[in-house]
Amino acid sequence: MGKAVPKNILTNSDLEKMVDTTDEWIKTRTGIVERRIARDDETTLDLAYEASLEALSAAGVSAEDLDLIIVATVTPDMVFPATACMLQEKIGARKAGAFDLEAGCSGFVYGMIVADQFIRTGVYEKILVVGAETLSKITDWQDRNTCVLFGDGAGAAVMGPVKKGGMLSFDMGSDGSGGKCLDMPAGGSLMPATHETVEKRLHYVRMDGNQVFKFAVKVMGKTALEALKKAELGTEDIDLLIPHQANIRIIESSAKRLKLPDEKVFVNLEKYGNTSSASIPIALYEAKEQNLLKNDQIIVLVGFGAGLTWGAAVLHWIEGES
Repeated sequence: MGKAVPKNILTNSDLEKMVDTTDEWIKTRTGIVERRIARDDETTLDLAYEASLEALSAAGVSAEDLDLIIVATVTPDMVFPATACMLQEKIGARKAGAFDLEAGCSGFVYGMIVADQFIRTGVYEKILVVGAETLSKITDWQDRNTCVLFGDGAGAAVMGPVKKGGMLSFDMGSDGSGGKCLDMPAGGSLMPATHETVEKRLHYVRMDGNQVFKFAVKVMGKTALEALKKAELGTEDIDLLIPHQANIRIIESSAKRLKLPDEKVFVNLEKYGNTSSASIPIALYEAKEQNLLKNDQIIVLVGFGAGLTWGAAVLHWIEGES
C-alpha cells in the first residue's frame, strides 16, 4: 500500500476566518479538526503518482509488471484522457491497461472489487488500485456547509493472487434516485461550462447534508452486514472496521449497528476530513502503519458516496502471504 497527502494543512481555526463557522461547531457536527489542501499546481495525478510509487515499492513489484491500473476519482486532472492513463505513462507501466472509475466515496472499494474479479478469473495477476482526490479544487469556499468537510489525498494498493486469505466477499449497490443529493451540476454534457454556470457557482460540490446523512446511516451498516453474510461471518468476527471517513456521527452510528466497540473501529477523520475515494485506502494504510492490522484478522472496509453508491469488502488479513 501507499499514501500521499499534501503538506498544506487547513485547520478549523483557519476556516473561522473564511466563513461563518466555528472550530467547536465543526468538531461537534463532523469530528474534523483539520484537512490537507493541495497547492494550486498540485493535482490528483501528482498525489496518485506518489502513493503508487510507495505501493509498488512496498509490494516489490515493478511498474512494468502491472497488468491493469484503476484510478477511482471524482476529481480527475481532466475529463479525458483518464488520470489512470496519465499515471500509467508516468510510472512506466507499459503493458498495463488503465481506466478511471467514478463511484464517489465508494470508489476505492469498487476498484478493489473490480480488480478482485480480474484476479480470480486468472486474466490478470498484478493490478494497481488507486483512490485519489483533490476535492479542494471543486469545493465552494464560500459555502460554509460543505467547505468544512473536504480534503485532498491519495491511497494506493497493489493487488494480486494469494495462497491464503485475501478478499472473502463484497457487497456493492447504488440508488440513482438520490443522485441530486450530492453532485456537481455543471461541466458535463448536461450543463457545459458557460459564463452563467461559472457565475452561478455550479462547478462546485453541492450537497443536501440531511439526506446524505440519513442515507449513510442506513446503508453503511446494511452493506457491511450483507458482505459479512456472504462470507458466512457475523459482526462478532470483525477484528477491525475501516469505514469511509466522512462524519464521526455516521461512523459511530455504523459501529453501533454492528455492535463494535471503539477499539475495533479505525478513525483518522480528524486529520484529513472527507477525502472521498482516497479516504478508505489512506485509513487502511495508517491502520497498518499503527500495527492495528494483525495476522489472521477479519477486516471490513465500508463506504458510501455520490451516485448514490455503497460498497463493503471483507478481507482476511494474512501477513507475508503471496
